Amino acid sequence: MINCNCEFVVDDVNSTNWEAHYNTCNVILTQREKNGEFPNGRPRSADGTLLCINKNLNKISGDYLYHLDLGVSTHDLRALFGDVKFVCMGGTAKRVLDCAKFIGKEIGCHLPVGTDLIDITASSLRYSMYKIGPVLTVNHGIGISTMSVVLQEVIKLLRYSGSKDPIVFRIGTSGGIGIEPGSVVVSEKGFNGLQKNTYDLDILGKTVSMPAILDKRLAQELASLSTDDDDFKTLIGNTMCANDFYNGQGRTDGPFCEYTEEDKFEFLKKLQSHGIKNIEMEVTCFSALTYKAGIKAADVCVTLLDRLKGDQVTMPKNLKHSLEIRPIIIVTRYIQKYLKKHGKLPFGKC
Repeated sequence: MINCNCEFVVDDVNSTNWEAHYNTCNVILTQREKNGEFPNGRPRSADGTLLCINKNLNKISGDYLYHLDLGVSTHDLRALFGDVKFVCMGGTAKRVLDCAKFIGKEIGCHLPVGTDLIDITASSLRYSMYKIGPVLTVNHGIGISTMSVVLQEVIKLLRYSGSKDPIVFRIGTSGGIGIEPGSVVVSEKGFNGLQKNTYDLDILGKTVSMPAILDKRLAQELASLSTDDDDFKTLIGNTMCANDFYNGQGRTDGPFCEYTEEDKFEFLKKLQSHGIKNIEMEVTCFSALTYKAGIKAADVCVTLLDRLKGDQVTMPKNLKHSLEIRPIIIVTRYIQKYLKKHGKLPFGKC
């Protein structure tokens, strides 16, 4: 009999509909193995560390993560990142810096006097990365093309560092569909522009479809952390990923538009019928790659507008910033509960 190795952060005592396991549980991994999902072997070991399923990497003496400017031969990755438990990814450098500062304050992680957070990957001139205790925050730009690059290098970084059972959150903004602006959506599934639950990538002249699966139990736990005192709603729902901000999301305010307002609303209503509550530009790739790597992951986004009522984001920047903190609040509560459960709260000196 295979033993469940889930260490739930939030108990399901008030619900009978919660998933019985995380995606990374030995029970689930064994099922996936029987289904033939791991032709190159399981993506993680029994202790939660990530395994190398690309045997080509074994031929490289000192793998260099070019877009992070970090390397196996040039940096002691285990010493630098071995204690990382959580990774928070977001679109902008400012957002992930704000995220690191907010989480650090909430978990009681104090930097030495006279020091400040350092952008670990500043020399790369591409992405920004900050570390505060067991939390790594990384910006990924906008869209799949920029996000996939840094996500894949972060996955390799977590493997080389020996991080155990890491959890990766994508914290972002989105357009809502029929829900109040400012609501936080925790994604259950990611869908592409054709309403397929896959991430499709052209590889060597062929289109490869990967299942875009997020950890449902993790999503349920995150959504349960909303409180009556919050001035916003936190919902679980499906999310559409677009490859474009304008036509790809059915907007009519771009430089080109060959469809009508009626066409747009018909499309948005169709998305609603699939349980899709918001639209962003990363979730299918994010969910597919983390699932393939054997990593628990969640996509948590605030909505900046209701697309059934308009296309443009016109709110003042200070209001937008106040909304962007909402997904960070929910994720931070999860991190706090985990650290408290393991006797590491307050975290102390970083």
